[in-house]
Amino acid sequence: MDKEINRMTNILPLIALRGKVAFPHTNVSFEVGREMTLKAIDRASADERLVFICSQRKTEQDKINADDLYSVGCVARIKQVAQLSGGVVRVLCEVLYRGHARTIGTESGYFYAVVDELKTVHGDEVLEEAYFRTAKELLKDVIAADGKIAKDTVTKLENCNNAEEYIDVAVSAMRVRLDVKQSILEENRIVERLKLFERCLNDELEISKIEKKIASSIRQSIDKNQKEYFLREQLKAIHKELGDDNKEEDEFRQKVLAKGMPEELEQKCLKEIDRMSKMQTTSPEYTVISGYLEQVLALPWTEETEDTEALSDCVKVLEADHYGLEKIKERITEYLAVLKLTGNMKAPILCFVGPPGVGKTSIAQSIARALGRKFVRMSLGGVKDEAEIRGHRRTYIGAMPGRIMYGMKQAGSINPVFLLDEIDKITSDMHGDPAGALLEVLDPEQNSSFRDRYIEAPYDLSKVLFITTANTLDTIPGPLRDRMEIIELSGYTMEEKSEIARRYLAPKQLAANGLTDNNAAFEESGVRMAIEGYTREAGVRNLERVIGSLCRKVAVQYASDKQLPCVTIDAKKVPQLLGAPKFTVEEGRDQAEIGAVTGLAWTAVGGTTLIVEAMTMPGKGEVKLTGKLGDVMKESALAAMTYIRANAEKYGIDGEIFAKTDLHIHVPEGATPKDGPSAGITMATAILSAFTNKPVRCDIAMTGEITLRGKVLPIGGLKEKSLAARRVGIKTVLIPKANEREIAELPAVVCEDIAFIPVSGIDEVFAVAFGFQDGVTEKNTVPAKPRKKRVPKAQPLPVVPEKSDHNGVRC
Repeated sequence: MDKEINRMTNILPLIALRGKVAFPHTNVSFEVGREMTLKAIDRASADERLVFICSQRKTEQDKINADDLYSVGCVARIKQVAQLSGGVVRVLCEVLYRGHARTIGTESGYFYAVVDELKTVHGDEVLEEAYFRTAKELLKDVIAADGKIAKDTVTKLENCNNAEEYIDVAVSAMRVRLDVKQSILEENRIVERLKLFERCLNDELEISKIEKKIASSIRQSIDKNQKEYFLREQLKAIHKELGDDNKEEDEFRQKVLAKGMPEELEQKCLKEIDRMSKMQTTSPEYTVISGYLEQVLALPWTEETEDTEALSDCVKVLEADHYGLEKIKERITEYLAVLKLTGNMKAPILCFVGPPGVGKTSIAQSIARALGRKFVRMSLGGVKDEAEIRGHRRTYIGAMPGRIMYGMKQAGSINPVFLLDEIDKITSDMHGDPAGALLEVLDPEQNSSFRDRYIEAPYDLSKVLFITTANTLDTIPGPLRDRMEIIELSGYTMEEKSEIARRYLAPKQLAANGLTDNNAAFEESGVRMAIEGYTREAGVRNLERVIGSLCRKVAVQYASDKQLPCVTIDAKKVPQLLGAPKFTVEEGRDQAEIGAVTGLAWTAVGGTTLIVEAMTMPGKGEVKLTGKLGDVMKESALAAMTYIRANAEKYGIDGEIFAKTDLHIHVPEGATPKDGPSAGITMATAILSAFTNKPVRCDIAMTGEITLRGKVLPIGGLKEKSLAARRVGIKTVLIPKANEREIAELPAVVCEDIAFIPVSGIDEVFAVAFGFQDGVTEKNTVPAKPRKKRVPKAQPLPVVPEKSDHNGVRC
């Protein structure tokens, strides 16, 4: 319930109405576009939402002062404010009581009024009742003759026994001149008001009779076409008199015809505009249609940006923005070259897969800049409603287009670079599967006629260069993955990180922290110390944070002493600024051990090393697996154990010992989940070492899946695993024979420091691991140069593993 209104003298914001008079006991709605009125509404909304409403003397006058306003009006409360197109606001007010503006002035760009309540003066009750009854009968005749007063208003009048309220409601609903309405409003003597009201009713009754007579006469003399023309012109005249003309509909019609949209949609929009023209602007459906037309017109239908003319210019931009990422640069150059030769081609659907921080999102922005196109980014992380992609149907309240259409509207062209970020993070629930909706968007054969549920018309996405990013392909549905061209981005080497830091990260952070090259200089030794001692990642995201922290430390020094000479950030200066390194520096395992083997693992944030430990003890032949291993890794351990038991005699092991001995396999860093099959040969080597008491070489690492027949199957993530081995000083890495072709794609510094030994069977692994080179020829070994520098210890990194529910390391 509204709180009681103070009817004493009030100072209220003033709203000037044009062509309309507000009466108590009614609701009045009007559109506001003038700045002073908008400010008055804002001022009222911030207080008790009370305003003083009065009428202008001259309806057509735009700029007004106090003398242009009637001093008698009404105090009203704002009930609703709705934003329309073109900066116009629709306001709905409840009119409370009549008031007289003692003073009208301006303040802060809006009118205000000092308002006194205009109280009604009652006279002879018998005379008043007589006039009231006469007025009621006259109004019934007017309603019967005119028939244009709303039924709910008629019902309200029939149930009304208060003369003052009866006059207010009736005059507000009637088509009466502005000056007549104002005179009735200003009269506070009830008997005189009734007299004015009766005079008004008699006039309206006569006008209605004349209108009927004229209409009857005209109807007989004009044919059908003339009749339609006459009615339309009359309708226009009526709308014009009411200040409710069809300017908005005409503007929409002109924009639709000039937009160049498909004919099917153009005809649909024109039909919607015709529907609008027959509706009241206060109708909810009018607002729905208006919003739909605005959304359709905001979309680009023919607007297109010109691509970069010269391939060399495109390459220069990509090279200037990013170091490395050669596969992506090559693919974009190919696309632009084919586009130049053919003149028209469907854009590819690219998917960049790699660890966080390697530049997937930023390279997409650079591609847009290199091609000279608009760039739009849409994050898919956490999206689980299909309507986010396809939009909602217009039957729902508050329906909007999907985010694909929103992105196209934001781009303003039909050929932007559209980034769908974190496509591997989408989920599904009861509202549908967003991945299913993306099948149409990311299919070059279908996206030329993509249908958004809100737009309800085909939209051509074939010229859009869609780029998606993901940390892993495992969570992307197969059909969706099949529609994309996968380009894998691996982690950076130490040399690549150092180059990126000196070329891009250091200048960026210096500028962000108000420094220049004259304030701080990053030496290569300092950058390497930051990389080795303070970060452990495949990309450079944390490295940028570390460099930013160094810049802030230097900025603090310069803020205290602006005469400070240039600070050289080298290997000694970094610990002084950041404190002790977070990661210790050590060599790999320094001695051969029984039952301990170095394995290699892949994570979504880079590679890492794992030490697999195996130990035997008297028991009943049980096998214990610890270290938070996943199901696939446990099965791999059992396969390795089965192979060793089946070939025990071959390796000089007494077959009966397995029934009397328990085996415990453990992978340290027990809090980190681990899974995957590629630790098979590592666990087989550790098991054989434990049962034969033979130590395993400490300078080797290995990766590969084992079968029950002793075959070594291929693995993934060779680059990341190689970088992890190099990081801890490993000189020899055993890999499956099927992965030998990937060695040529590894960074040169990795091939220089590590000798890769491709193996196809487990016996070749054992020969190298236990120091027996039988079966491993010189031509199958890629020699490594001796390492000269110490490196940080590798740390396991938690990620989502391949085909596993564990959140950790994938072997």
